[in-house]
Amino acid sequence: MIIDILDVGMYNSNCYLVGCEKTHKGIIIDPGDEGDFIVSKVKDNNLKIEKIVLTHGHLDHIGAVEYLKNIFDAEVCIHKADADMLSIPEANLSSLTPNPISLQSADVFLEDGDKIVFGETELTVLHTPGHTPGGISLYGDGVVFTGDTIFFGSVGRTDLPYGDFDQLMESIKTKILTLPDDTIVYPGHGPETTIGNEKQFNLFVGR
Repeated sequence: MIIDILDVGMYNSNCYLVGCEKTHKGIIIDPGDEGDFIVSKVKDNNLKIEKIVLTHGHLDHIGAVEYLKNIFDAEVCIHKADADMLSIPEANLSSLTPNPISLQSADVFLEDGDKIVFGETELTVLHTPGHTPGGISLYGDGVVFTGDTIFFGSVGRTDLPYGDFDQLMESIKTKILTLPDDTIVYPGHGPETTIGNEKQFNLFVGR
């Protein structure tokens, strides 16, 4: 699996380019900003982008969606519970900025257990609500992309609209920490980690 980690925007969000090593078909996960930079890295990796997959609907994960969709003619995918956030600046929090974001409807509405397929590679959708109602993680081939569900030594915020701390912790305990310990965690912000490391050292999730 090809994985390129891009730190984008003023919120230092992690945007991921993920591709099939054999076919070079690929997806973009959470393009929060800097569309031109993302395009340049897609070219560097020789990827044929088929889908833009959003782990949730906050502004720092969706800011370059429209730009990239137009360039790559890619399907935009988001969990159905976060679908309305794309078009409502108050919901995606961009109403608090000088440039409110109001996007067209997504092309694909995801549910728990769905498969994101690109070339000979696939990722399984894990519904991990709590940070937002439609938060998802994407798991496959020894890695999991967790969006803002869990980070290195921390967990996602739940003090924003639609956040639910108890739901977040349930998602982490039942969907994330049940993965193999050597699974590499690629979060929405900050450095990568592993499931085993978070089980041992993340004070939010206990031992």
